[in-house]
Amino acid sequence: MDVATWTGRTACLLQQAMRMTNEEFAERLGLSDRTISRWHSSPAMTHRPEVQQILDLAYERAGEAVHRRFALLMRPAEPAVAQPAVAAQALRVAIAVVLRGDEVLLVCRRGDGELRWQFPAGMVKPGAAPESVAVQETHGETGVHCTIRAQLGERIHPVTGVVASYFLADHLAGEASNRDPLENVDVAWVQRSALTRFIPQDQIFPPILNALEAAA
Repeated sequence: MDVATWTGRTACLLQQAMRMTNEEFAERLGLSDRTISRWHSSPAMTHRPEVQQILDLAYERAGEAVHRRFALLMRPAEPAVAQPAVAAQALRVAIAVVLRGDEVLLVCRRGDGELRWQFPAGMVKPGAAPESVAVQETHGETGVHCTIRAQLGERIHPVTGVVASYFLADHLAGEASNRDPLENVDVAWVQRSALTRFIPQDQIFPPILNALEAAA
């Protein structure tokens, strides 16, 4: 079967049909593990043209058995089955709010046809410590080394449905640079007072705003 437009969901169904882990699927596509994790947390996202081509090629090169499994997985789910929502909520993301003096670190992500400024974040694999993931993903995305100061709490993200764990962190070393150009277009230190110019206030987890105000 042909896929007119690859989304986060259909790409992950291809991964499931190929019976590959995130690491194996990322290696097959020539992408990063972080990218595959984001697809799982954003099933409605539409991939950019170059990624569409990568997925087209991966599907075309897959064997007939993969094609059959993929076709079965693509069948519409029964209306009463609530498994997709449960699976999404089982995923966890660690988010780092990194401070450097009066500045906070942001990344500008691609996705769903628009650019969005966010805090550095990464998927937490089973058994991993969320605070360690927050530190590692910050460095992986931006080249910035940081240390966790405090946990700000967690919530079920209102858009993606994943469990989001938030951490306040302090800059240790490193200049901010875009280390993940496939997913991000830019990284920047912005003044804490100007944060809501980049991320609408109603989309920011309230304890983050409280922590930034207290740190001022």
